[in-house]
Amino acid sequence: MENTINTTKFETKPLNKNAFLAFFQKIWRWWLGVWYNFSDKHSKLASAIYLVFFFLVFSEGVTIIQYLIMTFLPYVFAGLSTQPFIWPAVNLGSLTYADGTPLQWAIFNEPMRTVAGAITTDPTLAGAQGGLGNFIAFEIAVFVAQCINLPLQRNITYRSHGNVVWQSMWYFIGWILISLFVNAVWGICSPFLTLWGWEIWLQNILKTFITGGLSMFIFFFIFMIIFPNYKNVRDSKNKQLEALKVKVEANPNDVNLKNKFDKVSLEAQIADENYRLSEAEKNNHTCETLANSKAIAANAIIDKYLKELNILGAEKAKSDNNLDSIKNKEKKVTLLGEKVIKADELANKALQNKISASEDYTKVSEEVKKLRASRA
Repeated sequence: MENTINTTKFETKPLNKNAFLAFFQKIWRWWLGVWYNFSDKHSKLASAIYLVFFFLVFSEGVTIIQYLIMTFLPYVFAGLSTQPFIWPAVNLGSLTYADGTPLQWAIFNEPMRTVAGAITTDPTLAGAQGGLGNFIAFEIAVFVAQCINLPLQRNITYRSHGNVVWQSMWYFIGWILISLFVNAVWGICSPFLTLWGWEIWLQNILKTFITGGLSMFIFFFIFMIIFPNYKNVRDSKNKQLEALKVKVEANPNDVNLKNKFDKVSLEAQIADENYRLSEAEKNNHTCETLANSKAIAANAIIDKYLKELNILGAEKAKSDNNLDSIKNKEKKVTLLGEKVIKADELANKALQNKISASEDYTKVSEEVKKLRASRA
């Protein structure tokens, strides 16, 4: 049986020479194999898990970055901490702080604070984390976080091929509106936390996660709009196009209807291009990863098989042969040989899928590139 088994090692990306890094590479490759096998069997569920996982990871990641920036950046603007920034200043009834300063709701609520974080009206007691300085630091921290979040969500979570300028513009507009909303919510919490004597660092943590959490929830739905599912967009445009086609055929002399049909026809073509390109790219990435994973699995089985085969040969060569031991070893080698054949088949199939997916992606990319160039 040994002579019929293909023990040719499959070519894979080399592991890092550093043993520590190579160990984690092996774990990562194993996980990718598990994940893509799961994706093959449960594509819709896998897509949903992928989207939610990366959306949460990136959103929470930039929230942490935002907090770390806020830990230090206010000190850069310490000179502005004596200038309160409260707008619009709406008194919360007759409630006041210990020094008689009224509690106020505001969308932007950054009064002067002492070094200990208490509200003060005395500029000689103001610390580095209050007033206009704290407001500027917070907005810079949020803006930097969004500049990191947008490309990560666009290119990894949603794998979007839409117009980056259009998407960035609407993301920026969404961020402005969401910032106003979450700051208005925080404007309710902030004065009471200060009244109750919460430490400024604890308020910063809470502010980061309240505003960040609300922003994340709202942005999830904004992303669904600016990074749409290409299949849904394509199907919607085609459906709209079919309906217009019927109207144009019924009213062939209606110029406005004809212009609308041409416009939707172009939109449907672009939607189809985006869908084809997105699917080809996703399939190429999946097949490449699966091929590498199957090759690694096959190589591991081959190594084990060859090792046991050598041991069997050595035992047979001994003069004091133990027949029971040799029979057990032959049985083990036979079972391993069957696994080698199966692993070889899976690896070769994955390799062919990889080659096919790569060729398809190249073909689709070139076609879309030419079509877009012809419309430029």
